[in-house]
Amino acid sequence: MDKRILTAFVAAIVVLAVALCGCTGNAADAPTNENKTYIVGIDGDYPPYSSVTLEGEPTGFDVESIRWIADEMGFEVEIKPMAWDGIIPALQQNKIDMVYSGMTISPERLEKVNFSKPYWITNQAVAVREGSDFTIDDVKEGKVVLGVQRGCTAHTWIDQHLVETGKISEDDRQLYKNVQLALNDLLNKRVDAVMYDVPVIKESIQDKPLVMLGEIQTDEEYGVAVRKDDNELRAIINEGLDKLMESPKWEELKQKYEME
Repeated sequence: MDKRILTAFVAAIVVLAVALCGCTGNAADAPTNENKTYIVGIDGDYPPYSSVTLEGEPTGFDVESIRWIADEMGFEVEIKPMAWDGIIPALQQNKIDMVYSGMTISPERLEKVNFSKPYWITNQAVAVREGSDFTIDDVKEGKVVLGVQRGCTAHTWIDQHLVETGKISEDDRQLYKNVQLALNDLLNKRVDAVMYDVPVIKESIQDKPLVMLGEIQTDEEYGVAVRKDDNELRAIINEGLDKLMESPKWEELKQKYEME
């Protein structure tokens, strides 16, 4: 073969190989969620948003929501129940990748984490024993011993509006690991009332001699918490939330968990 022809042939092969490698490299470098697993922190005692069955299976409105989003967006999730007062530190320390469990977007939390777009709005509810003479005004005026979960927004509301204003002492604001323990003490007459998010109170007092006294309007927005620098995951969750809320699954979940 003529030397010039051979040189041209080799050059053509090299160009073709480089082109093919370039295409392959670009495809490999393209961002993808496929086979990616995110660890999702939840409160395991927070029905209807998140809870754990007797068989140890996570369930609830938020749990089903993130599983649907994961399927739609092409990634896997591992649901990890944990103590609420340690859930943001766990996120900051990379022990989990997000918190999807009815977490209110607040200025204090925004100093530590970032949030997705809001996906739910709720108020605070007050539960009392059946036959109680207390009114919602009694609660607002600090005339009751209140039980509340430590670290939640009800805890913040009570501290800001009752403890810091001198309407009740810290001894009259009893803190608990979760709202179920607070409700147990309400049943046992150790506190006069329990404050927590409306859907959770409604769900938790079913089949108990407790009633919902009323609501305190706080218009809290729930969001999915991610680490401050995790903009990619935040964008993925926002897109997933948009798709979920535009799908028939959203109405199905709201009806299933009696959200409205």
